[in-house]
Amino acid sequence: MGTVQEEYERRVAAGSLHDDPVQRAALASLDRVRAAVLNAPDAPKSGWFRKAAPVVGPKGLYLWGGVGRGKSMLMDLLYDTIQVPKQRSHFHEFMQWVHAAIAQARKDGVEDAIAPVAADLAGRVRFLAFDEMQISDITDAMIVGRLFEALFAAGVVVVTTSNRVPDELYKDGLNRQLFLPFIALLKDRMDVHELSSDVDYRQSFLEGAQHYFTPNTAEARVAVEATWQQLTGGTAEKLTLKVKGRDVVLPAFDNGVARAKFHDLCGVFLGAADYLAIADAVRVLVLEDIPRLGRANFNEAKRFVTLIDALYEAKVQLIASAAAEPEMLYIEGEGVFEFERTASRLREMQGADWGKA
Repeated sequence: MGTVQEEYERRVAAGSLHDDPVQRAALASLDRVRAAVLNAPDAPKSGWFRKAAPVVGPKGLYLWGGVGRGKSMLMDLLYDTIQVPKQRSHFHEFMQWVHAAIAQARKDGVEDAIAPVAADLAGRVRFLAFDEMQISDITDAMIVGRLFEALFAAGVVVVTTSNRVPDELYKDGLNRQLFLPFIALLKDRMDVHELSSDVDYRQSFLEGAQHYFTPNTAEARVAVEATWQQLTGGTAEKLTLKVKGRDVVLPAFDNGVARAKFHDLCGVFLGAADYLAIADAVRVLVLEDIPRLGRANFNEAKRFVTLIDALYEAKVQLIASAAAEPEMLYIEGEGVFEFERTASRLREMQGADWGKA
């Protein structure tokens, strides 16, 4: 496979990509990383994690901008053109693996549990790609600084996408001053490139698409599936979020778009922290099979209200199939009055301007 620019040109010519000048402006940075990775010498494999070593690898790339600008697509183009030992992960998934690996190292009696995790990664890959870097947990904030410092020192090249400029990572977080050296490290070891286009391709599709399908018939299910295919191409994997030691599972996830059934998220014992984590991890949620709500499923209804509140505050796009219109979902039993706000929010979230602010 050729350069990122050549692959971009090929896909534009084939009609699978829309030619975008802002995306084109990022191609030189992507090809700079590609050439540097392919030409970089192998890093030393021993002793580097016991004390600081000189940085031997080329700079990576921090690609940031608003939702739907094409960041993940561009990163994937780069990933596909690099034929070295490599790994691509959603950042949430990567951090879950890191936590599990650290826990195992501690169980094995390792005093500095981060060192073997970094050593394992550096021994397996030369190129790491992360989608949607976001730090919202104090434990993650304390781990990533040391981990990335070790990876950079071992010559591993990192490319990541994010909705935030580096200086806004872990914004207003607990003890954020301890996180600032990591931000400085990112800016030193990664070129920062903003995709500043006003065009949001996902939003453009959603503006012309139906968001709420009722009644929940076979035709509605076909329409939801068509929307999912349009947003993701049908490629998705399970995403498991760790929240206070619990697993919160999104059955299907691809580049910020998640899909789940009502029971997956509201029929299990989840709470506000879990729904906030979901809202933080996704930009579009396809939620299927919302039933009528009332006395018979009061607990599920309460969880649904909390979920919608979290999605609403985070400006997450919602595509839903439901048994009834929002105002008719909850018409009897305790909680009817409180549900009026949820119904109103469901209506507002169907608006053409939703999610733009």
